[in-house]
Amino acid sequence: MSPSADVDPTCPLCQRPIPTEVAQSLHHLIPKLKGGKGGPTVLLHNICHKEIHAALSEAELARSFNTMEALRQHPRLAKFIAWVQKRPPSFQSRVPGGRRKR
Repeated sequence: MSPSADVDPTCPLCQRPIPTEVAQSLHHLIPKLKGGKGGPTVLLHNICHKEIHAALSEAELARSFNTMEALRQHPRLAKFIAWVQKRPPSFQSRVPGGRRKR
């Protein structure tokens, strides 16, 4: 058996492993409503995905934050990443605030 056979995928936002039993979701780098249907997606912890949508509108995501590098540079997300990296990979919590307007 190869050493990578049982390795959990890594969340590209927080850089923590994503265990199979943890809530996870696919994030469209360009929102579907803004022309990203069928476009590139990334697998994220559900908490990381919810934080992205709580911090940024669909228009902001499509216009300026359509790469993982850009998302990691956003001030609110950078603060969130620093906080969540101190939690275990299985950590789940509600994200304060709701989704931003589309």
